[in-house]
Amino acid sequence: MQAADLAIIVLIGLFLCALMPRAHLGLAAFAAAFLVGTITDVPTKELVSFFPSGFFILIVGVMMLFAVVQATGAMQWILSSVLELVRGRIALIPLVPFVLGALITAMGTLPAAAIAIMAPIGMGLSRQYRIPPFLMAFAILNGIGSGLFSPVAVFGLTTSELLTKLNITVPANTSVLMMLGSLGVGVATTTVMMLIYRKRLRIAAAEYATLGPVGAAGPTVAGLQKIDEEQPYASRRARTAALVGLLVLVVAGLVFDLDLGFTGFTIAFVLIIALRLDPPQIFAQVPWGVVILIGGLMTYLGLMEKLGAFKRLSQLLSVGESPVLGLLVICYIAAITSFLANSIAVIVSSLPLLPPLVAAGINPVGAVLAVVMSAILVDVNPLGVSGGLILGSTEPADRQKLFRGLLAYGLAAVIVAPPLVWALFGLW
Repeated sequence: MQAADLAIIVLIGLFLCALMPRAHLGLAAFAAAFLVGTITDVPTKELVSFFPSGFFILIVGVMMLFAVVQATGAMQWILSSVLELVRGRIALIPLVPFVLGALITAMGTLPAAAIAIMAPIGMGLSRQYRIPPFLMAFAILNGIGSGLFSPVAVFGLTTSELLTKLNITVPANTSVLMMLGSLGVGVATTTVMMLIYRKRLRIAAAEYATLGPVGAAGPTVAGLQKIDEEQPYASRRARTAALVGLLVLVVAGLVFDLDLGFTGFTIAFVLIIALRLDPPQIFAQVPWGVVILIGGLMTYLGLMEKLGAFKRLSQLLSVGESPVLGLLVICYIAAITSFLANSIAVIVSSLPLLPPLVAAGINPVGAVLAVVMSAILVDVNPLGVSGGLILGSTEPADRQKLFRGLLAYGLAAVIVAPPLVWALFGLW
C-alpha cells in the first residue's frame, strides 16, 4: 500500500472516530500523525513543523482578549447595541453577523481575521437569545464567504491575477460577476437555512419575550447597573478600556494588517495589568480543547500533503476527455481539498486546471465561478482556523453538538455543492 493511500484511509477513520462518544478528534489526529509518520519514515521533527503555530497564536491571543472583554461586562454592551439594530426582532439577529461579515471581507479582510472579529459577537448573541448555535455559526461563516470575491478582496484579487497569468480571457466585468455570484449564493443558502430554523426562531422569540435574555458569563445587565450605582467610575472605566482594546484589535487587523494573535496577546496583557484582573480566570476562558482539535487535524493534514495524499485524491477522481465532466471533477477536487485545507490555496491550485477546458469550449466565467464556489461552500465546517474560532466562541456545553453539526453539513456540502454550482454556473 502506498503512503498516500494509507493517509487517506486513516483520515476516513478519523472522521468515523469523531462520531464516537468521548472520542476527541484532535487527540486522535495527533496519534494518527505519529503512527502514520512512523510507518512512512517521516521524522518526528518534521511532524512538529506541521503544527499550525500561527493558528495557535491567533486563536489563543484573540480569545484571551475576548475573555478580558467578557470579564469586564463589556460584551453585554456590545450584544445590547447589536440587538437594537434589529429592533428586538429575534428572528433577524442571524442576519447581523452575516451582513457585517460580508462587508468586512468585501473590504479586504482575510477570512481568519473577519472570523476572529465576528465569532465572539455572533456566538454571544446566539447564547443570550437562544438562537441555535448551528444557525448562527452558519450565518457567520456564510457571511464571511459571501464577501470574499469583491474586486478589492484578497480572494477576488488573487483569482483575477491568476486568470491573467493563465492567459484565460474573461470579460472586464468578471470580478463583479464573481462578487455577485458569491453574494447571491450566500444570501440564498442563508435564507434557506433560516427558513429551516424558522420554528426554532419563533420559539426563541417567545422565550425571550417571557423570560428575557439568557445570562452570559460575567456580570448581568442588572448587575452592571448596580455596580454603576455603587462604583460608577471603576466599572465604566473597565468596560470602556476593554472596548477600546477591542477596537484597537479591529483597527490593527483592518487598517494596519498587524497579526491579530500577537496584537490580542499584547492588548490582553495591558488590560489585565491595568484593570487588575485575575490571570487564571482569563486563562480558563481560552478554549484549549479547540486548540488541540484544530492543531491535531492540521498537523495530520500537513503530513497528508507531505505524503502526496491530495494528489492521490485528484488521481482517484480523474475522468476521460469530456470538458463538461472534467469541470465537474475539478469542482469535486476543489470541494474535497478545501474541506481539508485552506480555501485560497485550493483555488490557486485548482484554477490552473481550467485552461484545457476553456480551450475545449467551456465558458471561462462560469467555470471559474463553479470552481471557486465549490471551494467556498464547504467552508462551513469545524476544521481549520475559521471553525476553530467559531467553536472557541461557543459555550462548552454546545461545542460537541455544534462540531458534529458543522462536520455533517461540511461533508454533505462536499457531495452536494459541486454538482449544484456546476449546473448553475458551469453549464453556461
